[in-house]
Order: sequence, then structure tokens, then C-alpha cells
Amino acid sequence: MHSSIWSYRHTLLGAVGIFFYVGTEVGLASIAVNYFKLQGMSSFRTASFLASLYWFGALVGRLAGSWILTKMKSGKLLGIVGVAGAALLAVSMMSSGGVAIWSLVLCGLCNSIMFPNIFVLAVAGLGPMTSKGSGLITTAIVGGAVMPWLLGAAADRFGIQHAFLIPMGCYLYIAYYGVSGSKQKSS
Repeated sequence: MHSSIWSYRHTLLGAVGIFFYVGTEVGLASIAVNYFKLQGMSSFRTASFLASLYWFGALVGRLAGSWILTKMKSGKLLGIVGVAGAALLAVSMMSSGGVAIWSLVLCGLCNSIMFPNIFVLAVAGLGPMTSKGSGLITTAIVGGAVMPWLLGAAADRFGIQHAFLIPMGCYLYIAYYGVSGSKQKSS
């Protein structure tokens, strides 16, 4: 047993995962309407509706993910959806119009199971340090304030599609965390 939460590597890496996940989820949602309009969506109302489908995908995925987790380990599922999210953003970056729009909308489905799975993997094995670990992980939701700003600044400077490299990297980190970083080792 360790005397400090900072000695639990999987918990620290999980906090980074939560930071990236919340930041990516909020960042993509915050930029979605402008991106859809840039991709040729002329109606603000339709673009807003599509942005709501991004969130609906998160709901559907959360429900489906609960069932999938009875058949698959959470780290493996986290790895799959992290890679899928990065792949969808790559498709969106390299395409235009409907393909670019729908590949971003589908990222909501990938986001669906990330928070609960990262959280559970990050607090696993903490014993009496669980409350400190969950506090650290919960604090990492500040990514929802930092990453949208970073994504917006990159979009202003390089264009929205190029800025997608940031959340793509976040998705790949989350995949890494699910497959490897969540393994319980102390630092």
C-alpha cells in the first residue's frame, strides 16, 4: 500500500485520460455547428439538430456499452472506441460535406463509454486511497474548459479540420490508456 495517490500510475494516467476525454467531448460539440456550416450545411437549425445527434449518440452508446461490457473487458472496449474516434476524425479531416459531418456526429457514439470506463479503471485497486483517487480524477474534468479553448485557437489559426489533430491525439491517448496505461503499476 502506498501513502500517496501520486504513486498510483494507473490513477494518474486515468486523470489525464479524463482530462482529454471531457475536453474532446466538449470541444467537438462546441465547434460542431460552425464545422457543419463550413461543410456546406446552410441551415443553422439543421446544423444545430445534427449537433444534438452527437449527444444522442453518446446516450445510445452508453446504453449499448452497458450491454457490451458484459461481453468484453472495459480496457479493451476503451481501446476500440478510442481508435474508432481517432479514425472518425481522420475521415472527417480528409473529406467534406456529408461524410465530414457524419463522421464527426458519430464521434458522440465513441465518447459514450469513455468517462465511466476510465474512471473505474483509474480507481481500481486503490483501497483506502479510493476517495483521493476519485477526487483527483474528478478534478481532471477541467479539460472541458481547457481543450475547447485550445481546439478553438487551433481552428482559428490552422482551420477546423487541421485542429482535429488535437482531439485525435486525445482519442489515441484514451485508447492507449484502455489497453495499457490502466494496468495497475505504481510509480
